[in-house]
Amino acid sequence: MNLTVYCWSWFGTLLIPLMCLILRSQAGVVDDFSQVDRCKDFLYMGTPPRGYLSTSLKKICQRYVDNPRFVTLYDPKKHIPIYSAYTFKKSDGEKRVDIPWMFEPQLATEKGSSNMEPFPQASLMHKNFEDTQAVLEDYADVVQYERGQMNPDEHQADPLDKAATYTLTNVVPLIREFNFGPWSTQVEATRKRLNNYCHGKAYVITGVTTSGNMIRRDNLDRVAIPEFMWTAYCCTDYDHNAPYSERYKFPAFGAYGLNDRVNNHMVEVPIKNLEKFLKGKMEVDKNFQIFYSDCVSDV
Repeated sequence: MNLTVYCWSWFGTLLIPLMCLILRSQAGVVDDFSQVDRCKDFLYMGTPPRGYLSTSLKKICQRYVDNPRFVTLYDPKKHIPIYSAYTFKKSDGEKRVDIPWMFEPQLATEKGSSNMEPFPQASLMHKNFEDTQAVLEDYADVVQYERGQMNPDEHQADPLDKAATYTLTNVVPLIREFNFGPWSTQVEATRKRLNNYCHGKAYVITGVTTSGNMIRRDNLDRVAIPEFMWTAYCCTDYDHNAPYSERYKFPAFGAYGLNDRVNNHMVEVPIKNLEKFLKGKMEVDKNFQIFYSDCVSDV
């Protein structure tokens, strides 16, 4: 980004088109998170989870108001994110309620805007991109499900970062009892732990496993329903004087829970244990790894 700033200051308005080109190349649907500067910033050591076998998954650098906000690995067939990865910001845990739900134009067409955009008012317009992603109608008549955010609003502080979490490409259908019970409790517990004991940057990845169940609309399979939700964080600069009950959950820890009405408690586990659990639930190879080097700092 320094090059863009210096070009602007040296050459004035003559470089506006070049600046726009540089910014545009840094977001939207990309080939490799780790090769796009401001997208890899949301990943520990600039490295995404490895080991996913599917070749149809799309990498979205989630951009809102011309800035990348987090990244998502998206399944355009199941119409859900497989994971979202973000940097945690110390926050008060409040949610925004004034943001319209958005979609990702570049999933529908490469020529689309690289910024997420609000759904058009006319629902007929949604047919233009419902082949590649979920639309508002998919969640309209399923009262047992809530739109569960992978990168939760509560884990961001800046109003624009919070707003960016309201894209359906960051959302999966969660059973109401799970979403408002064990899952929201886990989101809050993680927020408090990282607020209080993480001194540096905290990287968080939240994902799903699926088992074939789908939300149907007009007799078509539309949106995959997660079987399990999982989440993990990595913070290598933490408070070594924290109470042991919290300290042993650093630098990295994870959790998973069943997306159901019953038996849906969250289980907190070390990263290696989480990876072992997920290998039995997802299409990944034996080298599946959530964080680079399991979040073990080289320093």
